[in-house]
Amino acid sequence: MAASLRASSSLRSRLLSPSSGCSPCRLLLSSPVHSDAPHQTETLAFDEIQLSPEKPPTATAFVLHGLLGSGRNWRSFSRTLASELQNRSPSDEWRMVLVDLRNHGRSAGIKGFDPPHNMSTAAKDLADLVKARGWPWPDVVVGHSMGGKVALDFAESCSRGVYGEAAVLPKQLWVLDSVPGQVVTDNSDGEVERVLQTLASLPSSLPSRKWVVDHMLSLGFSKSLSEWIGSNLKKDNDHVTWAFDLQAAIDMFNSYRERSYWELLEHPPNDLEISMVQAERSDRWDPDDVQRLKALAKRESKPDAGKVSLHVLPNSGHWVHVDNPKGLLEIMAPNFLSAVKN
Repeated sequence: MAASLRASSSLRSRLLSPSSGCSPCRLLLSSPVHSDAPHQTETLAFDEIQLSPEKPPTATAFVLHGLLGSGRNWRSFSRTLASELQNRSPSDEWRMVLVDLRNHGRSAGIKGFDPPHNMSTAAKDLADLVKARGWPWPDVVVGHSMGGKVALDFAESCSRGVYGEAAVLPKQLWVLDSVPGQVVTDNSDGEVERVLQTLASLPSSLPSRKWVVDHMLSLGFSKSLSEWIGSNLKKDNDHVTWAFDLQAAIDMFNSYRERSYWELLEHPPNDLEISMVQAERSDRWDPDDVQRLKALAKRESKPDAGKVSLHVLPNSGHWVHVDNPKGLLEIMAPNFLSAVKN
């Protein structure tokens, strides 16, 4: 494990997401179900948010968290987004599916998610979930940080027929503060590596959440990051344990750094819009990447051709849904409607 972490010294910046609460009246807790997929006994764990659950949904969005996070990190924002979408178009009934990616959240306790643990297998898990549940394929996929690359892989695989002829390409992707290419810059502060190394040095069973937070603080990590790390613990009798599979998460982290989706952005499939959101204060963006995205966004295309758009979220660091949720909502809500109605 130490060798794997040392090999990732070119990491750019944080991939982590703090959690937030959700009103229980609008949250539908769902358990994994059995699947017929080979070598897999169950599908991903997920939550559903729908403002009027007694009504059939008219559109679906999958929401994908970042490294070491879970779907619950996006409950508050997803509920607000669903409400705003309904206010703008009362006839629309959005269903937000907050997924716990493999090795994260409640999915970490599910058997059958075999190696390799990478962006492609994480994306295939989403397709397996759709098939096992008999759902329509999602209209929109939202992914933050590592989840953004899972979203890109999902769309790429749909377009190439990897999930079968019945798979339907999303109408839109939202890739939130996730650089689409390889993460190879030498300008990293190495914080994610330090977090992973710190967690790997701890025993699997820990005294308490407070002990973990205090330990992280003593090592020089910020209060917000230390408290967020502590929020990813679960009770185990008189102790606490992590709500994620650490070694598998490290494998996913390395895949996140290594995979590039520039080809997909250069040649997006017909009728797909890839909406990239760059956080103004995020430290992960290389100027060349930004210029490349701007050029793709300005490129003229036919009405039914795939396209790329770029949005800059002001007054926000990497944690876009926490730093400036109002601004993110103002960017996303109008484009959600156009993504479904066009």
